[in-house]
Parts: sequence; structure tokens; C-alpha cells
Amino acid sequence: MTEINFACQCNAVHIVGLGRPIVSSACYCSDCQAASKVLASDGKGPPLAGSDGGTRVVLFRKDRVSFSKGNDLLVEARLKPDSATRRVVASCCRTPMFLEYTKGHWISLYANTTGEAPPVAMRTMTKDRPPGAELPTDVPNYTEFGGRFMARLLWAWVKMGFRSPKIPALKPIDIQ
Repeated sequence: MTEINFACQCNAVHIVGLGRPIVSSACYCSDCQAASKVLASDGKGPPLAGSDGGTRVVLFRKDRVSFSKGNDLLVEARLKPDSATRRVVASCCRTPMFLEYTKGHWISLYANTTGEAPPVAMRTMTKDRPPGAELPTDVPNYTEFGGRFMARLLWAWVKMGFRSPKIPALKPIDIQ
């Protein structure tokens, strides 16, 4: 089985994606852009969004992710206290590691934490991209999540037997 290794800036946290990812994409939603700005505001962690406003992620089934080193250094941040989406950061060097929709069956590992990320297969939520951000036409650019994106998520869930494994709660940090 192939692996993609993800690590924080200081190499204290390691996460491994096992097997083939669900998809490698760039998200332009307003929440990803807001989180990128907030998480980079102290200048300690690496930038999350690219110059075009997109956040590159590699989606894996939750049952295909191994937290191999530094689990105790992971903390969670939410844009709103009641949000079902959390961004998980390595507290040692403030590197954003992944995004999790807690009710879902997948985890979105940030591509900037690996040199092994597959190329972007699609861009999602492009309707929210920053003004003037021009996107290439090398892959589909969906204004929302798109049928192909949703079909890949659904197929992964089918292959998991409609299970949604839980990733443990983490110590929260305030990002406001």
C-alpha cells in the first residue's frame, strides 16, 4: 500500500495517508480563506492558501490515516465555536496539518505539509475566490463542490461500509 507522509515544519508531528487519496484538490471557500488568514496572522506557521486564495488539500478516508508521531502536539481551532469543521494545528511550530468535517468520513490533509502531494485534480468553491484571481483551466474549476467531487466522497463512504470513524477531540486553541 502506498503512503503519503505529512509533517509539520519542525518535524515533531507526522501523519501518514495510506493508499490512494480520495482526491487532491484546492478549495476556495470563504471559510478556508478566512482560516488561512487567521492561522498565518502571527507569522509563525507556513502560509496555508496559495497566491490565488486556494487551499490545497489531499482527502483521505479517516480509516486510512495514521497519526504516527506527535499526536499530543495537535490542537484544534474552529472559526465559530459551534462549527462542525475544525482545523488541526501542530502546536510546536503552528503548522496547520488538516481540516476535518467532524460529521464526515474523510480528512483533508494540507498539501503544504508534504512534498508528496499528488497534483490538483479539481478546484472547488471557486465562486468564493478572491477578486481578480485567475484560475488555469488545466483541471475542472467547480463553482461549488461539483458532482465529481461529491461522487468521490460518496464512493469512499460506500467502500468504508458507510462508517464514519471518529478522530479524538483535541485541546482547543483560540484563533480569533
